[in-house]
Amino acid sequence: METKKQNYTLPIIMMFALFFMIAFVTGLPAPLGVIVKNQFGASDFQATLGFAANFIAYAFMGIPAGLLLQRIGYKNTALAAIVVGFTGVAIQWFSGQMGSFTIYLIGAFVAGFSMCMLNSVVNPMLNTLGGGGKKGGQLLQAGGALNSVAATLVPVLVGYLMGASVAERTIEKASPAMFLAMGIFALTFVVLYFVNIPDLRVAKTTQKYEHSPLSFRHFVLGAGAIFMYVGIEIGIPHFANLFMTADMAKGGRAMDPAIAGTVVGTYWFLMLIGRLVGAGIAGKVSSKILLSCASSLGLVLILAAMFSSPESSVSMPVFRSDLSFGLAEVPISVMFMALCGLCTSVMWGGIYNLAVEGLGKYKELATGIFMVMVCGGGILPLVQGAVSDLGGYLTSYWVVIGALAYMLFFALIGSKNVNKNIPVD
Repeated sequence: METKKQNYTLPIIMMFALFFMIAFVTGLPAPLGVIVKNQFGASDFQATLGFAANFIAYAFMGIPAGLLLQRIGYKNTALAAIVVGFTGVAIQWFSGQMGSFTIYLIGAFVAGFSMCMLNSVVNPMLNTLGGGGKKGGQLLQAGGALNSVAATLVPVLVGYLMGASVAERTIEKASPAMFLAMGIFALTFVVLYFVNIPDLRVAKTTQKYEHSPLSFRHFVLGAGAIFMYVGIEIGIPHFANLFMTADMAKGGRAMDPAIAGTVVGTYWFLMLIGRLVGAGIAGKVSSKILLSCASSLGLVLILAAMFSSPESSVSMPVFRSDLSFGLAEVPISVMFMALCGLCTSVMWGGIYNLAVEGLGKYKELATGIFMVMVCGGGILPLVQGAVSDLGGYLTSYWVVIGALAYMLFFALIGSKNVNKNIPVD
């Protein structure tokens, strides 16, 4: 009897939707940070707590997510993650109805649990649905592209919903974006529930190793670099958005949130471009050179942003609150910040490749530790927010400078494997 080949087109589309949602929900704290500053009178430190709550959840959920995959399988973990994600976004929407900053932070924390779970699921599931090999890799690239598209759209969409008036900047105004997120979550849950997909459950192993990834100096330093990297990736656009929409921006007048959102979206769009270009040159240039160049250029751009004349401006293509498209004058420092998207686009891959080189059988455990270190996306911007409250938005970028300098050190010196005596076969 001939076995009918399973058609995975629909679940593949749903995995694409989840890729989109990971970036969409993760990106919400950036424009919502602008909102809570107005609605709740939050400081820069408090406005960054949404990111902190979202990413610190990774520290709590990184290892449990792996245990869930082993216990209930990838499909059921994905379904659970969708429910948690829907709940997290719903709580954030409810915070707008209640006017509660605390409820907003709880929602961001719950959403962070979901994003960690989904990150543990979507990559291997999409690769398997594509049949592995080149087709699986192509699907992962497509999913990554959708991830970047969502990150580009979120600040633009929420900026438009906020409107130009400062008084209109409330979480309730951003409700359509949250309803969109909840709708996609609900639709994806229904489709995944009724569609048969492969059970990718990994068998438990009782094998015990005499060492761990933490036995390797270059991996420990690489884990620190991942912590720094995610903080840089989040901190640069987040504080650029706060800077543009604050009274100190553009000669003392706050910018239209839609325009500011477009500029921030440009940062994420350049990350997409950088990933596409990076994928083409990664096979020809070593990770050490790629990470060194990206970190060095990032240092130059951030220093240029910090020390540019406040009166200097440049024209950038933007969307306005009335959805018209055209050129707008923005501080030249913000342009330098947006260009950093080209640098951050290739950093994750470069750090990962250097940090796990020579780990052999310890590589899987190393990947789990990397997932925990994503919490840097919440902690480092929190430090930057505290510095911003003390010295201003541009001064806070010294935190980014320090993180970029660490990454350059890792690329040039810290990435060398000095523990080659440890057996890894």
